[in-house]
Amino acid sequence: MVYKMRVLRTDRSVTQLALIANFAFLTIIYTVSTPTVWVATSETVGIVNFSGLFTQGCVILLTACEQIILLHLSHDRETAWRKARPRLACLAVVLGVMAVLFSAATSVHENPNDFAVTKAQFYPAYLIVYLTAYSVSQLDVGIMCWRYTKIAPSPWLRRGLYCIALTLPFVFIYSGSRYADVVAGQFGVSGHAWEPVAQWAVAIAAIIKTIGWTLPDWGPHLSRIWRRVDDRRAYRELAPVHVALTTQVPGPVLQLDATADLPTRLYRRMVEIRDAQWSLRPWMHPSVTISAAQLCDEVGLTGNDRAAVIEAAVLKAAVHTKVQGGSPSLSALGEMSRFGGLA
Repeated sequence: MVYKMRVLRTDRSVTQLALIANFAFLTIIYTVSTPTVWVATSETVGIVNFSGLFTQGCVILLTACEQIILLHLSHDRETAWRKARPRLACLAVVLGVMAVLFSAATSVHENPNDFAVTKAQFYPAYLIVYLTAYSVSQLDVGIMCWRYTKIAPSPWLRRGLYCIALTLPFVFIYSGSRYADVVAGQFGVSGHAWEPVAQWAVAIAAIIKTIGWTLPDWGPHLSRIWRRVDDRRAYRELAPVHVALTTQVPGPVLQLDATADLPTRLYRRMVEIRDAQWSLRPWMHPSVTISAAQLCDEVGLTGNDRAAVIEAAVLKAAVHTKVQGGSPSLSALGEMSRFGGLA
């Protein structure tokens, strides 16, 4: 959340504000859910188990923030608010109904560890309203994520949205566990037996969602790291080819400055390999191409793999011919003359 607040220096859009509010509510939920803070918060307000209403109200507000984010990502400002108003109005009604049902319930002692289970057993109406609003809203969020992935402007935003959408199974596991609490309570049975399932499901969903919402920010850094790793690998793998070719055709080689970065060195190495390859064309014989193609057909190579093998075979044969002092191919010389010689 602190990291995202820094973004407000340059971007105070509704999307960024709602995203920061989303993380703020998530932080509040898990902070207040700590038993010590739970009890202290309720005692400060003077209402037993007020922390339960407060945290579940924050969950509803968090869901509202998610809807605002997705609507503003996929629509212009006017359309987004038009679509957001009925959603926000419904959630506001839900919060009001939750407050009324909570006030109608009586609690003797604090339940920081099993608030939902206790409410399900003795005051099911409150939990049903909360669960229904939560489940329907999260389904709406998941559907919007799947739809927006089709038009997301960046790969990492698309991946983040996929992560958020993939939390739906965990959301439904949590909601199903809580509905099971309500049903069990009507038969005088507690839902403590499957409480760990509900807790783990909601925790996993929260973690994956946090990753999904932040992935567009730190994902590109992973791409840059991977690009550096891939460039280093390519630079190392091209070294033997580069040495073999430029030993025979040293002309294309340029001495780079010691401060040249890896992308520059890799680009230069590829250019020198291609220039040397072009210079070796007089020693490339069509018979090698035909033989290499036949071997590829025998082993079933196709596409880029087939083309790479044939090119490597022809190039290797050309280097070998030149090293052995072989004469250039007249047909190759004739073909090169049509393209301006070795230049």
